[in-house]
Amino acid sequence: MSGPDGGAAHKLRLANLWRFVIIKHMTGIMRWLDGGPHPPYGAAACACAGVFLLYALTLAPAPTWWDTSEYLATAHTLGIPHPPGNPLFVVVGRVWSVLLSPLGLPPAVRINLLAAATSAGASFFFFLIAHRTLVQSRGRGPAALVGAGVAIVVSATAFTVWSQSNTNEKVYTVSLLIAAAVSWLMLRWRDRPGRRGSVLLVVAAVYLMALGATNHLMSVLPVGAVLAFILLTRPRLLVDGRFLSRCLLAVVVGLSFNFFLPIRAAQRPVINEGDPLCDGLVETAVAIYSGGAAGCPALASSLRREQYMKPPVTRRMAPFSHQLLNFAQYFDWQWSRGIDPDEPPARARLPFTLLFLALGGIGFFAVWRGDRNTGAYIAVLAATLSVALVFYLNFRLGYSLSPEVTAQRSHEVRERDYFFLLFFALWGILAGLGLTRCWLWLGDRVGSLRRASPVLAIALVPFFLNLGWASRAGDYAARDWAYDLLNSMEPYGVLFTNGDNDTFPLWYLQEVEEIRQDVTVVVVQYLFTEWYAKQLRELTEPGRQRPYVPVAGLPYPDRDPPAGAVVDLTDRQLATVGDGRLPDTMGVRIGDMLVEYPKGMEVRSGHRIALSIIRASASERPIYFASRDGEMKEMGLSAWAVSEGLAVRLHMRNLDEAPPPGYRRTAEGLGGEWFNYPRSRQLVDEVYGYRGLRSREIWQDYSTRNIPYGFYRLTALLGALTEAEGDPETGLRYREMSKEFLHAYLGGSRARRERAPNISVD
Repeated sequence: MSGPDGGAAHKLRLANLWRFVIIKHMTGIMRWLDGGPHPPYGAAACACAGVFLLYALTLAPAPTWWDTSEYLATAHTLGIPHPPGNPLFVVVGRVWSVLLSPLGLPPAVRINLLAAATSAGASFFFFLIAHRTLVQSRGRGPAALVGAGVAIVVSATAFTVWSQSNTNEKVYTVSLLIAAAVSWLMLRWRDRPGRRGSVLLVVAAVYLMALGATNHLMSVLPVGAVLAFILLTRPRLLVDGRFLSRCLLAVVVGLSFNFFLPIRAAQRPVINEGDPLCDGLVETAVAIYSGGAAGCPALASSLRREQYMKPPVTRRMAPFSHQLLNFAQYFDWQWSRGIDPDEPPARARLPFTLLFLALGGIGFFAVWRGDRNTGAYIAVLAATLSVALVFYLNFRLGYSLSPEVTAQRSHEVRERDYFFLLFFALWGILAGLGLTRCWLWLGDRVGSLRRASPVLAIALVPFFLNLGWASRAGDYAARDWAYDLLNSMEPYGVLFTNGDNDTFPLWYLQEVEEIRQDVTVVVVQYLFTEWYAKQLRELTEPGRQRPYVPVAGLPYPDRDPPAGAVVDLTDRQLATVGDGRLPDTMGVRIGDMLVEYPKGMEVRSGHRIALSIIRASASERPIYFASRDGEMKEMGLSAWAVSEGLAVRLHMRNLDEAPPPGYRRTAEGLGGEWFNYPRSRQLVDEVYGYRGLRSREIWQDYSTRNIPYGFYRLTALLGALTEAEGDPETGLRYREMSKEFLHAYLGGSRARRERAPNISVD
């Protein structure tokens, strides 16, 4: 029979049938993915959310020092950062920023949150790995969930992991996420022996590493552990033609993301480091899939990072024993960085270092005991991320080690702990597992896990002892310094910088906040490359030179854009510029001054091009340097330097004969240098910002202390000159400001004063 009721019953039967099919299908998918007990994905997601919240609460609201500004600017504009170009990060960063834009957050916050999200994502997989280990060695139950959470707390609050996760200083948090995901995929494959389709988990791991290589080669570091794991678990897989062909396809597809580099370079973005432009598809593909060994020269050079001229590992830049000591120094920071402000290994930190070293060893024993193949995977991975990486990186003397070696170029320019981010995250997991094993053992002895639970408070030691040093909340120092320096220059100025740290924040301000885009920032070190001078010429030629847009409070009159580019040399002329000793005395006339370089003096190519830029631009553009030292001193131009706020202006005349009104020369005890007194006062009082620079409790990175020192020196000199002008009240105000900057230079109000040299302004 049919009818209304019969039709409804038929529809109900069909609905139930479809429901049965869907449920059965989804159940099959879950069994295929898991191949065993269902992992606690919900608990892992909660741990991930908690870690993300921690990083978000301590997030940098603006760019921080070193590469942060470069990566923020390139992600915001789809530019190309320094070699090898990091295309995966740039594209993901841009997409991420666009997706978060409806929240109304500043671009710096949005992209810094990417670091927080990727590190938190790694915690998701690490939680699952830790839980699996505890289940294998102890059995199921709430204890395994608690132990996995303890491991995440220790790992997420290790100093380098934390400090790299609340600002996008590097692209390594993306690699951390990839390494954690690869490790979890391999363990799931291990837990699904012989199941149909399980090999696809290994192929997925290979794909992630290949794709991650377009972010940074750090993503490939698990490959040794993956190979060892396969050899121990199912060695025949390595001679399986179908599996190998799938892996090859995964590598080809993953590495194809590098095609972004020449495609974007052809569109001529403002930040286009290495200029990896190629003429054709074939030579581009050869460069990508040969790892830069052949093919398109510009792209191959970028992928090989040829710009940095790193020597082969067989030529050690420092004794290997010293490089291992440098690694031990960074390990010493991870668990109690804030207990002692000194950078070398400290006696106060030693008990905590030994404690977490021992806990990590106990944790590794727990992994080994639960599954020896997994133990072998962790052992190979840990060795790769530590000793093998130390050997490969081949650092010079540590920045803060071997102070008896005073030659600056014998040391690294900064601390390099971020290279070991993956190891410290992994060791934090092992230490958390070790602490959990101690808790379980103690619980057996006292008859109750609850009574033994106070021992788990050890997991909070890194949180409390690293909080002040790892947190970047409220830190606008790099952003405000860049704002102050850019606005120290008159319209269409040319600013020569000394390196990354006094360049990238300026790029951020120009490309992201679009402030003072008229200023041409020249990185002198980049002038030693083949591509940079050509880019400067291209970016400043008429029609592409960006206009001067006044900022509130600036004392500068508007002016017409320059009629020529900052570089007037042709490609052929640039190709002939080289290093060498002068065969005769060389005189370079710039305006009214003649700069002479004696016969036999070594003049490098980058400095020759810089002098050419000054000569070509001086008639239309004011010339500035970021400091009197560094490149200005090396080019022999310090005698014509005049301080104007934070910047140092190159004046093209003899100031001793007829100094402009308002210019003052400081006393010999203060350097005997020329100083634009009224301009500097106006900038300090009406234009500059000082967030994160004054009243600073901790200045974490001692390699950037020249920044607060520049403010200290400026305000101290203003104080002395103002008092000499007969205004002691204003002079006292400047001196009080200088004390605040001096405290930051000395490491902040919470750091030891005696660790820095004694400085006096009297």
